[in-house]
Amino acid sequence: MSTEESGYSIYRKLVSQLMNGEEQLPSLPMITMEIRRALADPNATTGSLARVISKDPALSATLVKHASSARLRGTPPPRSLEEVIRQLGMLEVDRITMVHSIKSLFPLHSPAHKKLFLDTWHRLARRAAISAVLGRLLGHVSGEHVLLATILSEVGAMAILSAFKAADQVPATELYNRLCREYGKSLGVVVLKKWAVDQSYIEVVRGAGLWGESPGPGIGLVDLVNLGLYHAIRENGPTAQLPPIVELAAYRKLLPPQNALDPSGNGLALVASQRVEIQRMESLLH
Repeated sequence: MSTEESGYSIYRKLVSQLMNGEEQLPSLPMITMEIRRALADPNATTGSLARVISKDPALSATLVKHASSARLRGTPPPRSLEEVIRQLGMLEVDRITMVHSIKSLFPLHSPAHKKLFLDTWHRLARRAAISAVLGRLLGHVSGEHVLLATILSEVGAMAILSAFKAADQVPATELYNRLCREYGKSLGVVVLKKWAVDQSYIEVVRGAGLWGESPGPGIGLVDLVNLGLYHAIRENGPTAQLPPIVELAAYRKLLPPQNALDPSGNGLALVASQRVEIQRMESLLH
């Protein structure tokens, strides 16, 4: 067995232990669970919810950032956390809370762990931003819904990092990507079931990257996530082995003028025309 294969088998064993329940899977923070319970309470008010959210200053600041970014031009910025909640709405607050929690969830045991996580997060943020902007423009699914779905689609890849606890247990990028390809989806499904998220997010995990498949007759959550993934891969590696965009099941659901291609013929003109908005959305995730 080569040194590389031997190293991979060691990492593979660690991830297998995580999959088999021999190691603790990541859990949502208690404050996140408390906020989600408050959001699910039909008797909850913006005041009671604001009191719960205020226990997490970092989340409060993130919500203010989103509300300020999303507000209509000419309208005054929100002056309190209650106004932020009213402006965003309960569903958006829930989704932003989840994204915020996920980013801070996974333990990073060394600078090498941190680098691997941040590299993964930055790529994911780009994908999520593209998908979210497409969701808003196509009008089928809210941008925030798509944003969270994209982040959750890679929760398995991020959870893999939690299997490596020692400072010297950090796989090289190539080995980490290989582990993600082998375990990312199945581990992601396990984690999301543990978190009791909506089934639609679990279906996104299963359908991400399956270019020829698309559930339902219209543009759905999986389609938007896959379109974002496709464009992000193209941006990151123009020579990546991808099918022509016109062969994607998600693309075939688009109607003119939404299906117009950019000058290269490799992506949607819609994405090319929204670079500034995509960058703005991406910045909210960093």
